[in-house]
Amino acid sequence: MAVIKKIEVRIVTGNRSGAGTDGEVYIGICGREFYIDSSVRDFERGSDQTYTIGEGANINHPAYNDPRSPQLDTVDLDKFPKYIRLEPIGSSPEWNLEEVTVTVNPGSGQVVYRALAGGLNLWLGQQYGKFCYLK
Repeated sequence: MAVIKKIEVRIVTGNRSGAGTDGEVYIGICGREFYIDSSVRDFERGSDQTYTIGEGANINHPAYNDPRSPQLDTVDLDKFPKYIRLEPIGSSPEWNLEEVTVTVNPGSGQVVYRALAGGLNLWLGQQYGKFCYLK
């Protein structure tokens, strides 16, 4: 059992026509949902970005998306589902997701969750479903 200081989220968008999204993306972990957004053009076709939540944050609104406030603990990791969620908006509401890797407390003692590795892909959107659970 350890406090969660940092969560890294690597998101790879498919390199297919129409794969990028203008939608809002969230990660669910430890019973909380974190908004994933930065000042770069997120979630475009063929993008491969790593977002940091908590210590060393590189996301927008870091104070509101911080596992240290209120403090989360690794004991809660198995109590709640882990997922990525798309809230479709804008002119490109669908999204082709190719890979997600979530690393809790990167380094010694890290815990890693994944979805869709190995060249798989999944379309998310209003007509396709909005969630992808991590394992």
